[in-house]
Amino acid sequence: MRSLLFHSVLLVCVWLGGSVVRGEHEHHQGEGPQADTAESYSHQEHHGRITVVPMGPDAPTLDFVVTRDPDHGWNLRLITMNFRFAPENVGGEFIPGEGHAHLYVDGEQVARIYGSWFHIDKLRHGLVDVTVTLNGNDHSQLSVGDALLSVTKQVQCE
Repeated sequence: MRSLLFHSVLLVCVWLGGSVVRGEHEHHQGEGPQADTAESYSHQEHHGRITVVPMGPDAPTLDFVVTRDPDHGWNLRLITMNFRFAPENVGGEFIPGEGHAHLYVDGEQVARIYGSWFHIDKLRHGLVDVTVTLNGNDHSQLSVGDALLSVTKQVQCE
């Protein structure tokens, strides 16, 4: 019963664009900025699906840092552990420890990310919510135990 209640609440949070904020970590990942815009693919049937991976020392982690780009826009640096970006397997079957990320700005998905760096061209003025989720090859959102691998941070844009 508790598991059913948890998953119901979790699905509502995903549906509303909510996320679990995890603490910041300083772990370094290989570079390789690659992403597709949300318009270039359709995977509506995968939204709301969650794949739970076991907790423990091999569980994936997620954090990110957003900094203003010196020329224009913003640079997003994803910080992961125990996770490999695998653009060659997108749309395939779930393989533990690999996949891609989804980028949301104010609750709207704007990109699929295939590496640890991504450039955000524009953000609206004011306080903006930037959310990143880790997703499996099958686009399901990853969760470690009861905690979604999702981080939201607010960025003040001028």
